[in-house]
Amino acid sequence: MSWLLPAVVAVPILAAGFTILVGRRLLLQRVVAFSTVGFVLAAAIALLVQADAADPAVAQIGGWPAPIGITLIADRFAAIMLTVSAAMLVAVLVYAMAQLGRDALDWWFHAKYLILTAGVSLSIVTGDLFNLFVGFEVMLIASYVLLTVKSGSNEIRATMTYVVINLVASALFLVVVAFIYTTTGTLNFADLSVRIQEIDPGVRSALGVLMLVVFGIKAAIFPLFMWLPDSYPTAPTPVTAIFAGLLTKVGVFVIIRTQTLLFSQEGPSTLLLLIAGATMAVGVLGAIAQNDIKRILSFHIVSQIGYMIMGLGLLSIAGLAASILFITHQIVVKTGLFLVGGMVEEEHGTGALDKIGGVLHRSPVIALLFLPLALSLAGIPPFSGFVAKLALLQEGFALERWVIVGVSLAASLLTLFSMTKIWGGVFWGESTPAERRSAPAMTIATGAVVAMSLAVALFAGPITDLAARAAADLIDPSIYAGFVLGGN
Repeated sequence: MSWLLPAVVAVPILAAGFTILVGRRLLLQRVVAFSTVGFVLAAAIALLVQADAADPAVAQIGGWPAPIGITLIADRFAAIMLTVSAAMLVAVLVYAMAQLGRDALDWWFHAKYLILTAGVSLSIVTGDLFNLFVGFEVMLIASYVLLTVKSGSNEIRATMTYVVINLVASALFLVVVAFIYTTTGTLNFADLSVRIQEIDPGVRSALGVLMLVVFGIKAAIFPLFMWLPDSYPTAPTPVTAIFAGLLTKVGVFVIIRTQTLLFSQEGPSTLLLLIAGATMAVGVLGAIAQNDIKRILSFHIVSQIGYMIMGLGLLSIAGLAASILFITHQIVVKTGLFLVGGMVEEEHGTGALDKIGGVLHRSPVIALLFLPLALSLAGIPPFSGFVAKLALLQEGFALERWVIVGVSLAASLLTLFSMTKIWGGVFWGESTPAERRSAPAMTIATGAVVAMSLAVALFAGPITDLAARAAADLIDPSIYAGFVLGGN
């Protein structure tokens, strides 16, 4: 199935071009976009099944053997990430279709969305550092345009922070690529995992920190998160939802990939655990201080990133497995929460807590969709967030990392408080009149995401076992190198 790897990148790009050529034939655009994203999801599932059979798909583009040519690979970790991401891309696309012509989405939305899909896919399956840069840039260029779709001057000013910060990160990324190529003579991940161990340890550590900064900006870890809370809430709901669910998580995916493959060490990383704790604390405290649904949820994106970095910082199979499980849970839950927030804004024209009330009485379906997602975000049993956080806490206790365990517990309690703040301000209290009803397709798409969140909790055992197998691959860089270079 190696042909599926270039296909998950090339097909969305070709489909994006086709949707531009058909002009304003909206129905045809929708059919092409939905079919394409559906294909990516089906391909991702097939790649996951193959990868879990201990036979990851590897494609050498152009027939050049690794490490000379362009390598694409879907090991267990990449296949999990691609599958969950594609599922959210399908759900958010259905949601977006219901808003076309009613919200700040234009006729060329489908082309931009498909380019974003291609960038996400390439960033996940690429096997070399330069094409990781290409994947990020494709993804970010599409995001720049999507963030400013029919935005006013205030929204564009807020988005400029996002653009400038990410351009700086991209420039720094190129510098790091140049340093690594000059030092090792290769950019292929598998080859790098061997050669980078041969260079001076001080230089290797410096390169590791530089890469952590580059991808830390994209993942919004502390103290590199400043751009996110101001830029995400300004975009249309479908755009914000897919950004919240995927973009920062792709950044975390790459941090985990590079830190385990290229800069692995023995035992927990104090630096990563400090970053994780600070990210949790700053994000959740920022969320408590907000009075708007999207801004509260945007700060929670930052806070929850800390839990993912915590699993990496523990640097054990159980810790990495918990981190993978947490990423899976967060992609689904965070996407769903922003979709629910969009339904509230669709009906009331605002997400300000002091201007809305009584949604539970007037629109009980929206409240029903919000509740399990909010409880999952806070880590309340039996929802998926509880399963993921429990796995992290158990490993933290096992390794006697008491400080990060304490910070994570405190952040969970404060997360629950902020969710009750939304519940009390939006869903409880005196009912305010709605301007209009949200479209049925929006409810269906959001309900599907909620169902996926519940499925993560229901099938937590098999998913955790799969995450553990992926973590075992990550903890030993020679396994990845064997997949790519074994046949050469």
